[in-house]
Amino acid sequence: MNRRAVHHEAAATTTAAAGQSATGATIRLTAAQALVRYLAAQRVAAEDGSALTEPLFGGVFAIFGHGNVAGIGEALYQHRHELPTYRAHNEQAMAHSAIAYAKAHFRRRMMAVTTSIGPGATNLVTAAALAHVNRLPVLLLPGDVFVSRAPDPVLQQVEDFHDGGISANDAFKPVSRYFDRIVHPAQLLTALPRALRVLTDAALCGPVTLAMPQDVQAMAYDYPSEFFEPRVVTFHAGAPVEEELDAALARLMQAKQPMIVAGGGVLYSRGATDTLRAFAEQHGIPVGETQAGKSALPWDHPLNAGAIGVTGSSAANELAHEADCVLAVGTRLQDFTTGSNTLFTQADVIGINANAFDGLKARAQIVQADARRALDALGARLADWKANADWTSRAQSLANAWRDTVTTRTNTPQSGALPYDADVIGAVQRSAPGALAQSAEGDIVVCAAGTLPAELHKLWRAGRPGAYHVEYGYSCMGYEIAGGLGAKLARPEREVIVMVGDGSYLMMNSEIATSVMLGAKLIIVVLDNRGYGCINRLQQACGGAPFNNMFDDCTQGPLGAPAIDFAAHARSLGAQAEHVANVAELEAAMRRARAADRTYTIVIDTDAARTTGDGGWWWEVAVPEVSTREAVRAARKAYDEQVARRADWNELGNG
Repeated sequence: MNRRAVHHEAAATTTAAAGQSATGATIRLTAAQALVRYLAAQRVAAEDGSALTEPLFGGVFAIFGHGNVAGIGEALYQHRHELPTYRAHNEQAMAHSAIAYAKAHFRRRMMAVTTSIGPGATNLVTAAALAHVNRLPVLLLPGDVFVSRAPDPVLQQVEDFHDGGISANDAFKPVSRYFDRIVHPAQLLTALPRALRVLTDAALCGPVTLAMPQDVQAMAYDYPSEFFEPRVVTFHAGAPVEEELDAALARLMQAKQPMIVAGGGVLYSRGATDTLRAFAEQHGIPVGETQAGKSALPWDHPLNAGAIGVTGSSAANELAHEADCVLAVGTRLQDFTTGSNTLFTQADVIGINANAFDGLKARAQIVQADARRALDALGARLADWKANADWTSRAQSLANAWRDTVTTRTNTPQSGALPYDADVIGAVQRSAPGALAQSAEGDIVVCAAGTLPAELHKLWRAGRPGAYHVEYGYSCMGYEIAGGLGAKLARPEREVIVMVGDGSYLMMNSEIATSVMLGAKLIIVVLDNRGYGCINRLQQACGGAPFNNMFDDCTQGPLGAPAIDFAAHARSLGAQAEHVANVAELEAAMRRARAADRTYTIVIDTDAARTTGDGGWWWEVAVPEVSTREAVRAARKAYDEQVARRADWNELGNG
């Protein structure tokens, strides 16, 4: 139901809802009906390269309430066959699902989300920020207060004492790439094309919010009929300009030890993964992958040095710190990628990015363009130029050694000890059927926050683009299960495996019920370390005492911390579930989960202290300058030394 491809011409058969009448070149619709009709008419070329098209919008997630049930709800019912409506259980979670759907489609298909006013709307703000940070498209349609103000203040209305035009939806402005409040039905004629441009433009891409006052939703207007004609959307991705290419080439051709940092933009640029591979091979340049860019190059490619940055491999980080030129392709160069600006200190940076804001970071020489088009243009001009042969050979040797490390870490659980994340990752991948087991090539792993993204970034073997789906730009706890649902709706033929800690599971789990209701089967692996293990370790690394993270270190009443049965909880939401005692039982349970006909949750107790020590890089977390604790003072001293080292490195690099 989500991947249905139909001919462009067939989309024109949308039937007008009862009560709508076409008169000449116009059709009279409510604003809500016009909104939904317009969304349903947008098409996108099929992914298989055929002449068929698919709906641009895969559906609308909706939780109805006052402010959207009468207007948008009625309109969605009229178009429920062309634009499916999915009921969810939490507004933030359903927006996460919509965002994950777009990510799994590499931004070429997307979803909309509608809520009531008040808490329903503000529950979307966190998800809007997540989409903004990750440059992912989602259309947010929160209900809003009456434009007429006749019933002012209406139920759930947030009143501003100094500005009568402000509502709760103004909270979306800093986390939207485009925001509009529709105060008259005719405004949709300009707002919707603008919204669509932002959603489909590589440089602008991010969340769009159209606040929909409930009385405006119900107002009728004579819209031009042609506004609702089905059309195939064009995705906008800029070509490089000659002057920027020339400047980038001048820097790159002087390099002897270049490196590519592949970000999410490589995956979102159509055909860029193949171009990246050919470019790296032709010129002998090793590749490191960001969280968003992981899977841009197959895990076993000789030039794939693995993950880069704070959660990176020893191979990629060693190469990055020695590189004299870094091609940052489609990455926003956040601190986890740059090691808080300590990793690329010896290198000239060339920022290849559709978005100039991102391309200019790290004092880069920018090439503002689509990733594939920029690499194609650079490759054509470089001709037979190659990196130093010794550099390429060393990069391949380091990459091979890292792959051996991954094999060791994921295949050697300690007898008699609680497993840790690497043990679980290995068991999950070994459970894949037959020849796929080495890389779990048919699987999509979904994760978001805590220790797991670090371990997965280092250790997950991604065999094809999109096999790695980790939200780490916003590092949002609670994304995992909802994001898994969105990925499954986008890729129903793939096994979607959600790996989540007990903390994130407790924060947001209700979309297990939605996945069962929709028949969108997930495999959910819950790693229970009885608290926020990641932040507990960070707290102690900064000299702090264990406090308020693990259950044992929290304020408790007379009954103490609860013994949570996550498997029983998942069963109560309609899933199949079991608790396993060790890695061998986990592998067996994974095989049962793969054979199951519905969402299947597996719970395993894990060690909260152990992590993979190989790889990694410094990350700046400010430590108190004064403290009564000796451990904090020692941590501050180490922090000051690292900050001074960064200053020295930057001075050498600038010299």
